[in-house]
Amino acid sequence: MDKTIYRVAIVGYGGMGSYHAHLIEPVDQIEVTGAYDVVPYRMELAAAAGFKSYESLDAVLADVSVDVVLVATPNDVHKEIAIKALQAGKHVICEKPVTIHSADLLEIVEAAKQAGKIFTVHQNRRWDEDFLIVKHIAETKQIGEVFRIESRVQGANGIPGDWRQLKAYGGGMLLDWGVHLLDQLLLLTDSKIDSVAAEFSTILGTEVDDGFTAHIRFRDELIAVIEVGTTNYVTLPRWYVKGTEGTVVIRDWELNGEVVRSNPDVARVEPKPIQAGQGLTKTMAPPSEESTLRFPVEKAPAPAQTFYQNFVATLNGHSSQIVKNEEVYRVLRLIETLFEAGEKREVLKDLDL
Repeated sequence: MDKTIYRVAIVGYGGMGSYHAHLIEPVDQIEVTGAYDVVPYRMELAAAAGFKSYESLDAVLADVSVDVVLVATPNDVHKEIAIKALQAGKHVICEKPVTIHSADLLEIVEAAKQAGKIFTVHQNRRWDEDFLIVKHIAETKQIGEVFRIESRVQGANGIPGDWRQLKAYGGGMLLDWGVHLLDQLLLLTDSKIDSVAAEFSTILGTEVDDGFTAHIRFRDELIAVIEVGTTNYVTLPRWYVKGTEGTVVIRDWELNGEVVRSNPDVARVEPKPIQAGQGLTKTMAPPSEESTLRFPVEKAPAPAQTFYQNFVATLNGHSSQIVKNEEVYRVLRLIETLFEAGEKREVLKDLDL
């Protein structure tokens, strides 16, 4: 069995950089040995954690003991650092969004191909339990064929007060959180996208979006609403999913929610009229108790590998990348299309996505 230890240098030892060190620690055959950051106190934190402190990016790339460079910097310099690292003979892991423009990712992928090295993107929310539950329910058809997906993350704290508020750095909620939710969405269907529309919020007065709502229709007629907000003092459910035989709601990351579906053992019961405001309705009356089944949200089977276990297995030639670069590229193209739809205030149709 291959016992190679892959040594990682983190470039950008901020919140995410230090978090990666935590994620890597329990994984066999990979360890963080050093870090570089342009902010001096972060280098002090890296040194306190026992990591070698590099004086420059060039020093990281010149160190022959470094096998992997982990890029956890602001978005605008991902491409430059990744390509330099690949050309220096290092494998590269990059934080999301990998680049601000999809064309830049293609240049990185080409550099990886020319160098014969692995490049991958940390789309970590593919491992979120709420997403895995929705994916499992859809795949096992627990609510029949899924035809509508609403996926949201909402808060009331605005945009973090750093580079995420600046357009030049790739700030804004579509590139920050949208890249996660869209990545998850595209793993829930094999269908191509038919049309998109988008609305952006700039209520906080920053130069980037503080929230957005995307409407996406797929060629198989699946409709998705993807929404991110930073001005929501009352939040909507994390997931609301409709199928031909039932509905799933997951309210939060604590997995509060339920699955409600039709009871296949009971014939359809004609609804009874209910008082609704100043009128009666049968259409909006709740289904009878005997005609529906209710279940708590249950955890889905865990993936066989974590992100870093998969990365090591890929380096060893025992597995392929879970996060494929062509999937990341498709997400970036969708983001660009949503920006275009929002700017034009139009529904963009007949898409090649």
